[in-house]
Amino acid sequence: MSNEDTVWNQLREEAEKTAENEKLLSSFLEEVILSQTSLDGAISFLLAQKLVCQNIPMITLFNLFTQIAQEDKVFRDAIRTDLRAISDRDPASNGILAPFLYYKGFHSLTAFRFAHNLWNSNRTCLALFLQSLISERFAVDIHPAAQIGKGILIDHATCLVIGETARVGNNVSILHDVTLGGTGKEKGDRHPKVSAGVLIGAGAKILGNVRIGIGAKIGAGSVVLEDVPNHCSAVGVPAKIVGKCLFDQPALSMDHQLEHDPAI
Repeated sequence: MSNEDTVWNQLREEAEKTAENEKLLSSFLEEVILSQTSLDGAISFLLAQKLVCQNIPMITLFNLFTQIAQEDKVFRDAIRTDLRAISDRDPASNGILAPFLYYKGFHSLTAFRFAHNLWNSNRTCLALFLQSLISERFAVDIHPAAQIGKGILIDHATCLVIGETARVGNNVSILHDVTLGGTGKEKGDRHPKVSAGVLIGAGAKILGNVRIGIGAKIGAGSVVLEDVPNHCSAVGVPAKIVGKCLFDQPALSMDHQLEHDPAI
């Protein structure tokens, strides 16, 4: 990878400093990052370690992931943008090393991106096998056919569910225990469509083929069964529109306060 890959360069610099300061982690960091030649190889190695099972050896997963990363430019761009998104929006991250190594939101999303590539390549059985491993290891269940943009922050991630026909736009932030699911009775196109810049609070359930408009905000614990207009805040069970968002892209501000409009 060339010197133009600023994310990879930053990751290596952070890994080198940490290995110097914390000798107990030096071998781990050497194996996962410092001995690798690119970000794509490093994430392929790390996820192969985490998803290894008795049916598929680690080296087989590593080779599969590396091949996908080398061939899929959209994948390579997305994982770099995702890491930047975490660093920019999560005050606990303090750089990109910790999210890369430890944040299962990033791990599960990146592993989904591998599965999505397999799904689009008509290797659907292998994609579903990988989905089951991701669900088992990370407690995150994203169908490999779902369409997810880049610049995604999945904070904490536990119990996240995203259905087969769901679509998530760029620069979306999603907290733990969120469901983008069906109503349980429909077939075909039956899952939510989440537009760019949306912020979805912890525990929110968005059900059915509904549209969450550009720059909207969904309050924690809400159950959304109807469309939410652009730049509006929705909260409650069932969710109701309570006001207009103060920011064009609430996902970037990560402000979970809900604006109340007395006229609504």
